[in-house]
Amino acid sequence: MRVALAQLISGRDVAQNLELVRTWTERAAAQGAELIVFPEATMRAFGHRLTDIAEPLDGPFATAVQQIAGRFDITIAVGIFTPGEQRRVRNTLLVAGPQAVLAGYHKIHLFDAFGFAESDTVTPGTRPVVTTIGGTRVGWAVCYDIRFPNLFITLAEQGAVVTVMAASWGAGTTPQEHAAKLDQWRLLVRARALDSTCFIVAVGQADPASAPDAGDRKPSSAPTGIGHSMVVAPDGRVLAELGDAAELQVIDIDPSQVDDVRAGLPVLANRRI
Repeated sequence: MRVALAQLISGRDVAQNLELVRTWTERAAAQGAELIVFPEATMRAFGHRLTDIAEPLDGPFATAVQQIAGRFDITIAVGIFTPGEQRRVRNTLLVAGPQAVLAGYHKIHLFDAFGFAESDTVTPGTRPVVTTIGGTRVGWAVCYDIRFPNLFITLAEQGAVVTVMAASWGAGTTPQEHAAKLDQWRLLVRARALDSTCFIVAVGQADPASAPDAGDRKPSSAPTGIGHSMVVAPDGRVLAELGDAAELQVIDIDPSQVDDVRAGLPVLANRRI
């Protein structure tokens, strides 16, 4: 499976963000990618109002993404916002294939931590989602989900050999916090690969501070990205790690390797609780 990691920086303007999806997908397809993964909150970056742009999986944004997928014969996974309950939104990972929208995974674990309550504005999802892409079973996750190993184990038990996670990782407000959050990101992505013996494709927003216009951007306490998207093998080896800045990288992974890893280290079969 040839996968493209689209580590971009989205903004407030939904139309401009959709154009980023189109141009980056075109570039990935030109390199033969079968799946391109965009970050969480690609539809609109955090730090802006979300309820006014949330739309269903058959709405204009999702429909346009699916049309892009059809035009370039590729599957697109992209972070959007769909309507939630009680004037909230759902933090959704849209999966659009060349022929149809394949799935919408709603983020299950909400970031109610460090004095912040994501649940005030976001309705949680209720079920894991696994989709077949080109014969490969792929599970889906979003950002804070990475701290919950049972989700990744459940996805593996439902047949996933690759799990894709879209993120907009909070960088903290000091250099020390930034370093700690990056260290946690790397640790958690590798740990989830080992927990589930799956490939993990973790794609986050690039760090806005790395952008050429960084000096023109208003400071934000929102989780706007830290970069360092990663692909980790089921034995925990890091196959690719990007830097801070916006970048597209295409990588080949071999899902059949999962069988070999699980034969040698059958942690799923050995589970007792």
